[in-house]
Amino acid sequence: MPEQPLTARGAATYQRILDAATVEFARYGIAGARVERIVTAARTNKAQLYAYFGSKEKLFDAIFFEFLESITNVVAIDAGDLADWAVRLYDEYLRRPDLIRLATWARLERRPAGHLVEEHQRLDDPKLRAIAEAQAAGRVRAGEPFDVMAMVIAMSMAWSPVSNVYAATADEPAETHERRRALLRESVRRAVAAY
Repeated sequence: MPEQPLTARGAATYQRILDAATVEFARYGIAGARVERIVTAARTNKAQLYAYFGSKEKLFDAIFFEFLESITNVVAIDAGDLADWAVRLYDEYLRRPDLIRLATWARLERRPAGHLVEEHQRLDDPKLRAIAEAQAAGRVRAGEPFDVMAMVIAMSMAWSPVSNVYAATADEPAETHERRRALLRESVRRAVAAY
């Protein structure tokens, strides 16, 4: 959010910029995104964009960190049922494919190795604690909690917009999605089962 409170009109402009920039960054990446296209789509001007965000890079950061926070809140982890969590992630990728594309651009253009964001610990700690607790209770296989989480996330992305074999869309038949959900659920269940 901007440093100063927004008026109702300012809040609407701010949101239009975020919406237009999300589409732009998802389509073209950080380097390929153009401020001119963003402000045109948002029905505002460069001065307003820079007043709110400071730069194109900071605008991307605002969108990206909002995405990370929202997916954590919308698809909260249930370490006792990681299979269900994977299915809910699959559904969120169908609902918001642009957000997965943003993460892909961040990986390609900013951090090709290691954690995707420096703030990963703040976002991952509750998930990792939940997995560790489920491991201690004998409900999830032993091992590094981060590796278990990373594997489940990767499995949930098998048909996401960044899949190297097939990108699913919400427009496909419901039966197709149900078949994938069942396979994903069973595969994750087996992968994380405690021995």
